[in-house]
Amino acid sequence: MNIKRILFLALIVTFVYSCKKDDGGSSIPPTPPRLLSEVALENDAEIKTFLETHFYNYEAFENPTEDFDYRIVIDTIAGSNSEKIPLIDQVKIEVVKVSTSDLRLGAEAIVETDIPHNLYYLIAREGVGKQATPKDSVYLNYSGMRLDGSVFDSRLGSASWIDLPGTLSEKVQIPPAVTGFREGIAKFKAGGEIVENGDGTFEVTGSGVGLIFIPSGLGYFQNPSVGQAYAPLLFHINLLVAKTKENPDNNFVK
Repeated sequence: MNIKRILFLALIVTFVYSCKKDDGGSSIPPTPPRLLSEVALENDAEIKTFLETHFYNYEAFENPTEDFDYRIVIDTIAGSNSEKIPLIDQVKIEVVKVSTSDLRLGAEAIVETDIPHNLYYLIAREGVGKQATPKDSVYLNYSGMRLDGSVFDSRLGSASWIDLPGTLSEKVQIPPAVTGFREGIAKFKAGGEIVENGDGTFEVTGSGVGLIFIPSGLGYFQNPSVGQAYAPLLFHINLLVAKTKENPDNNFVK
């Protein structure tokens, strides 16, 4: 057996061993998630920049025409829109504290406790009905997107029921909505009269309409399910109905 053949066989053995090691579980430790406190500051800066450079069609809400659909349209403050009022001057802020344990980040995460996160919300039209709570079951139209406009979830065309605290029972197990969405919805009032259309559908008058801006610590954090990890999010909200759940003992969120 010559030296070249020996070297070739040695390379084959090394390659096979490496593949088996990878298949059986890599010895490379998982990458730990970023610091919650670090990402919170970064996301807040991103959201503030967006709020300072964008506006919504507030004039249409102030003087609605008969056919106005009460949908929020966001645009950049520039050119002919340079004198528009920026969102930063119209939103309200709620501080929500988050710990790494709330996000179930795993043992590799550095433990952080009660890190403050700014939740920004805008009420474009105040609903005429019940004030929502984080423990309600709500019926609403919504759209979720990243700040670059990439939509990851939309129910604007067809309203949906969402159990904000989730449901834990023998028959149904529904996880709770992310913290920012749950707490943000609680800033809105639902609509009033329910009008039957005669075809099995119905409409709700005077629904609550607005926006919620949430940092990733109140959303999906390192989970890239929205198309990008650690992404701050924007939700368009049209809250139609808010109902207090009949059996709160089965809720995930207390």
